[in-house]
Amino acid sequence: MKNAGLVLAAGAGRRMGTPKALIRGADGLPWVVRTSRLLAASGCAPVVVVIGAAADEVRAELSAEPVHVVEATDWAEGMGASLRAGLRTFAPGVDAVVVVPVDVPGLTLAAVRRVVERAGPEALVRATYGGAPGHPVAIGREHWAGVSASARGDEGARRYLREHETVLVECGDVSDGADVDTPEDLPPGHG
Repeated sequence: MKNAGLVLAAGAGRRMGTPKALIRGADGLPWVVRTSRLLAASGCAPVVVVIGAAADEVRAELSAEPVHVVEATDWAEGMGASLRAGLRTFAPGVDAVVVVPVDVPGLTLAAVRRVVERAGPEALVRATYGGAPGHPVAIGREHWAGVSASARGDEGARRYLREHETVLVECGDVSDGADVDTPEDLPPGHG
């Protein structure tokens, strides 16, 4: 089974005041680097990072990372544009893609692995935190066309996942799945 990783890192982070891809964690790493390394450590290969806002700066942060960078020229449309751009890049040998937006700094390798273990060509798998849906999400190849067709605005794959049988994997015991949208949401040491 070949699972690829997809980091959605194209947004401008308007409410944050800066692209979230460039925010540095307590360890000094930009979130885009940390997230791509997390997917690689889980066994996902290749790892694709979709960029858009501040593309040159984000690309520079990734220059030493073993990732494939894709620029979503229509990134301002929202997460749907990034998801479509990412899904178009994967070769036929990939069975599923594990998707993580860049703004989930509390995500752990244990949570990613739980989702990866259930990924496959026919699978739809979503991490939950205390029962609330979150990331990562694994999308099997058989669903890529449907996800791409429904991914609009900031909705991403949300509607498609609601309308199709999705395996929910509780990860709240091993990870913080909160996405960070404003400076007030930042964990201590990030910024």
